[in-house]
Amino acid sequence: MDIDDLVKLTTRAWALDILAAMHNGVAGRQAPLLAAIGAGRTAFGASLAHLIDLGFLMRNPGHGHPLRPEFRLTGKGAVAAEVAAHVLDQVQEDPERALLRKRWTLPILVQATRPVRFSSLRAGLAPVTDRALSMSLLDVEDQGWIRREIDLSARRPFPVYSAVGDGLKLGEAVLAR
Repeated sequence: MDIDDLVKLTTRAWALDILAAMHNGVAGRQAPLLAAIGAGRTAFGASLAHLIDLGFLMRNPGHGHPLRPEFRLTGKGAVAAEVAAHVLDQVQEDPERALLRKRWTLPILVQATRPVRFSSLRAGLAPVTDRALSMSLLDVEDQGWIRREIDLSARRPFPVYSAVGDGLKLGEAVLAR
């Protein structure tokens, strides 16, 4: 999956969960999806609309009531759903899943599968602000998914970030698909 698509996909908290549920065979209607992922209706609706806008989902033509439509994965959505299911299979605990719902967590882990500097992370995740990136790196580091080391080989020391443990597995899960 392209990093730009991943950044756009993770802008909504429940997008990965919706795609993974549909990949795992949950019917593409609101009630079954809500029951499967446990999201609130407002956040779920925003995530569903976001997935449609990105072209990962579409209304199933000729199926469903106008007030209870049915959705299906597009070709692009099927690829993203496979990635989402693979990523979410790696994480079982609720705190870890909640961290994955944050916007920058998964894109950071993908970028950090190889050692990377802060400026390279910021450049690779184009719309991210310095503050948002710093806060996300702290969250991921607290979880133990990223290791921060200081490189003293240059005239000015600088931090280098690397995904480790489960963080590395999650980043590689996205890159493998």
